[in-house]
Formats: sequence, C-alpha cells, structure tokens
Amino acid sequence: QVQLVESGGGLVQAGGSLTLSCAASGIFSSINAMGWYRQAPGNQRELVATIASGGRTVYADSVKGRFTISRDNVKNTIYLQMNSLKPEDGAMYYCNFKGAIVNYWGQGTQVTVSS
Repeated sequence: QVQLVESGGGLVQAGGSLTLSCAASGIFSSINAMGWYRQAPGNQRELVATIASGGRTVYADSVKGRFTISRDNVKNTIYLQMNSLKPEDGAMYYCNFKGAIVNYWGQGTQVTVSS
C-alpha cells in the first residue's frame, strides 16, 4: 500500500510560479513511475507530466516548456515546478504512483491562477 500527500498549491497571478510536492510512503521495494495529473471544473482529469525511476519524463503538450517534473529518490518525493502560469492551468492537481497492481492517487492540491 502506498500513500501520497501533495502540497504546494495556492493562488498565483498569471505569469507567476508555483512548486508542488508529493511525498510517497508505504510498502514498495523500488521507485516506481510517478506523475502529476490535473482536473479543472467541467473537465476530465488529464496528464500533466510523468517521471520514471530512471528520470525519463513525459509532458503534456499544453505544459511543455513551462513545467518541470523531478524526483528525489531518497525522500521518495516528486515535484512539479510550474512557471509562466496561465489561468487555464488552474485545477486540482493530483499525484499518481504507478504500482504493480493498481495506481495510487493523492488527495489533490488546488492551484488557482488569477488574471
């Protein structure tokens, strides 16, 4: 079982920056692929970025060049550095852990971007 706790969300003006964190804890013998997803009101949950244990990353086209995902394997934590934020980036951001059997999700952290 894996528990995920997100933090770092908040209110920021367009063009600003925020950094999200997701700490993983529980029973796992290796560092699995993890990622960030988001869901805005009226929209479906969408992929933002993922990072494999070896550091390979994948980004949604909408955030590529503005967001950076990273991981600290010692702390079992991933981060999402968000720059040049746009109002359309506003959403609930969820941390994901890809397990061998099931995917685990955090409770989410709210990001609001004002214009």
